[in-house]
Amino acid sequence: MNWAGLYAVLSGVNRHSTAIGRIWLSVIFIFRIMVLVVAAESVWGDEKSAFTCNTQQPGCNSVCYDHFFPISHIRLWALQLILVTTPALLVAMHVAYQQHQEKKLLMMTGHGDAKQLEEVKKHKIRIAGSLWWTYVFSVVFRLLFEAVFMYIFYMIYPGYQMVRLVKCEAYPCPNTVDCFVSRPTEKTIFTVFMLVTSSVCIVLNMAELIYLVVRACTRRSRHNSNPSSGKGSFYGHKLSEYKQNEINQLLTEQDGSLKDMLRRNPGLQEKGDRCSAC
Repeated sequence: MNWAGLYAVLSGVNRHSTAIGRIWLSVIFIFRIMVLVVAAESVWGDEKSAFTCNTQQPGCNSVCYDHFFPISHIRLWALQLILVTTPALLVAMHVAYQQHQEKKLLMMTGHGDAKQLEEVKKHKIRIAGSLWWTYVFSVVFRLLFEAVFMYIFYMIYPGYQMVRLVKCEAYPCPNTVDCFVSRPTEKTIFTVFMLVTSSVCIVLNMAELIYLVVRACTRRSRHNSNPSSGKGSFYGHKLSEYKQNEINQLLTEQDGSLKDMLRRNPGLQEKGDRCSAC
């Protein structure tokens, strides 16, 4: 799988995330995806070929392996990471929609030159309104997916431990046979490491969810105490911001033209100094 493409998409969301959300994304890619791609895949690379049973009965090895390992750790972790990071794509789409609306607003107000439209992509959008709900739902879904996969791991591999020896009596094995797992200790270490990082991500998601709710409650109480500060929609605030920027730019241009006029006519500056002295 092309994890670099997923990272490129989620990096755009990272710019609009909270500080806890940026930490979560770093943990995902450094301690989970990189470990999965660099080390874990090589550890489980021979899991099927090195699984041996003390019998020559055709098909016994395959049946016993399928019975004790119904899904590979690597594929289960890959599926977990895909589902856990998918809700962040909803935030990315919502941010892209708001940026598109902001560009339309600029063009309607006569500010649709290429430079200003390019600046829209660099703006950090505040997590408020409908974007707050999208962000909160994405964090909740991340929590649910992490918890569900932790439970799935526990149901498939009780105790999260890779056993050295399994006894299989499934057909077509002639009797109860002993089957041996390759590198069980190393696989147990990697399993525990990945589950610990998954637990850390659960804690970070819970902390981010609490932070978002507390900040929203604080903002709501501040708006209730000062109702005038909370009036207007998102696009109304953006429009007033662009108008204020335009006024500031006009004042700067007028100030520059006045300085040029005084530089060309020193007599005007001396007259102004005498008037101020009076």
